[in-house]
Amino acid sequence: MSYYKKIYPFAKPYKKQIYLNIFFNILYALFSTLSLIAVIPVLKVIFDDKKVVPKPVYIDLEHIKSFLEDSLNYQLVTQIQKHGEFTVLMFIIGLIIVIFLLKNFCNYMALYFITHLRNGMVKDIRTELYGKITRLPLRYYSKTTKGDVIAKMTTDVNELSNSFMNYMEMIVKEPLTILFTLVSMAIFSYQLTLFVFVFLPIAGFIISKVGKSLKKKSMRVQQQQGQILATLEETVGGLKVIKSFTAERIFREKFAAINMKLFGFSNSVSNRQNLASPLSELLGIIVIGVLLVYGGYLVFEDKTMEAGFFLGYILLAYNILTPAKDISKASYSLKRGSASAERIVELLETDVEIHDKPEALESTSFEKGISIENINFRYEEDNVLKEFSLTVPKGQTVALVGQSGSGKSTIANLLTRFYDVQEGSIKIDGIDIRDYKVHSLRSMIGLVTQDSILFNDTIRNNVSLGKPEASDEEIMAALKIANAYEFVKDLPEGINTNIGDSGNKLSGGQKQRLSIARAVLKNPPIMILDEATSALDTESERLVQQALENMMQNRTSIVIAHRLSTIQKADKIVVMQKGRIVEQGTHDELLNQNGTYKKLVMMQSFE
Repeated sequence: MSYYKKIYPFAKPYKKQIYLNIFFNILYALFSTLSLIAVIPVLKVIFDDKKVVPKPVYIDLEHIKSFLEDSLNYQLVTQIQKHGEFTVLMFIIGLIIVIFLLKNFCNYMALYFITHLRNGMVKDIRTELYGKITRLPLRYYSKTTKGDVIAKMTTDVNELSNSFMNYMEMIVKEPLTILFTLVSMAIFSYQLTLFVFVFLPIAGFIISKVGKSLKKKSMRVQQQQGQILATLEETVGGLKVIKSFTAERIFREKFAAINMKLFGFSNSVSNRQNLASPLSELLGIIVIGVLLVYGGYLVFEDKTMEAGFFLGYILLAYNILTPAKDISKASYSLKRGSASAERIVELLETDVEIHDKPEALESTSFEKGISIENINFRYEEDNVLKEFSLTVPKGQTVALVGQSGSGKSTIANLLTRFYDVQEGSIKIDGIDIRDYKVHSLRSMIGLVTQDSILFNDTIRNNVSLGKPEASDEEIMAALKIANAYEFVKDLPEGINTNIGDSGNKLSGGQKQRLSIARAVLKNPPIMILDEATSALDTESERLVQQALENMMQNRTSIVIAHRLSTIQKADKIVVMQKGRIVEQGTHDELLNQNGTYKKLVMMQSFE
């Protein structure tokens, strides 16, 4: 229940719906009880189970049972004498129909308001989860799967929604129905009702024992559903590789194994949950059987209870069974929902890590340059960067080169604060980047990654991501600089053409050029190009490289390059090896040193 308490704040905006739901549930419980009590006069008329009594006078609470019995008998006899038995019977049946009408109207209204509450909470939880997903650092996603995150947004939220609705029913509607029914039963016969009071805790204990392990089993189901989604996401994303390597059978077997585990866990949970209804009904029927035996004795032997009231009592007792079954099912559903609530709360409470300090600065300009001072950084255990220091003056282009794993892309991740350094500092204009507001820092930086990350939207919306208010002319200009205008103008709808999921309607080179155009349009003072031309063919690379060189004039740029031919004009080339700087200088200076850089150039020339 502790996890549910952490979900409660999402219900606060819907207090009105909660109060109205409770109000109509109270009325429903009242009319539900009255609808059964109203059957007693019908039974007494049909079975002629009434006696002539003088008009009763209320004495005190102790004699309320006798007062109610005598009042009913007096009214029945009086009205039958005036209007006849059939007319009185029709009137009572009409009254019962009205009560049932009011009962079902109240039930509909209670469901109407709880539906608004539930759907509103689901909307707000999903919105909060999506916001949290976008704020979480990249480190979080290196420890989990995308499928598990998607499962929390979908299946877990749906499970929580269903269990919360059951919870609202369980704490108001069903308990009140039982309460009103038990009060009425106690008035009719406190002896019989005492037995019911003794039995209810026993039944509750038995049912709770059966559902004891349900939360743990439900957690496994939700985790396995996350694995299903993760495998599906991987399969769809890597379909070309799977098909080209004829690995369909391997992935089918992998999916079948995960699916079989989900099958087993789901069966275990469902079978345990399915016990709720038959078990509670069986226990209820046992109670009804005992009540029939003891009640029969009170009617036929002890003569302390009228047959009509006894039959009405049995109807009331049976009326407890349905809400009792619903409560037991709801309690099982709550245990399942608790597992989902735990997973949702775990995501919502995950530390963002990368956040603004209380007195974070808003950057207004970029005047001096970037300085990286003696930083050490590790993703897991081993340092990726070791005592790394570098100065990038304003307006200069610095290129980072080296073998894969030397730490080049890590510099880009740290500059944009996708990760924070563990030791040392990175400063812009002499101010630690951790002292800037994250949004302000990233607004100064344009990033073009090795992988062309595009979205299922139009070219316009993809290119203008960093500048949503950009005009068509500005977008066209950016496309021309990135050498993308030539293919965009030939598309049926131009910049309003949808490029498909991850830009799959375009070639690799076209996608990369759109990524470059996006950075060009943003027009930031600092540009980071992480293998920005790696996906381009030779002709496109030459044209885009020329455009990038024009764009980078009088702009501070950090270029991470694999193709050394693209960075020969850089003001400074930094050669990295195992997280350290081993050489730095201009292209010509490094060639004259006859060291690591020259070996890399020779290797690529040979290739």
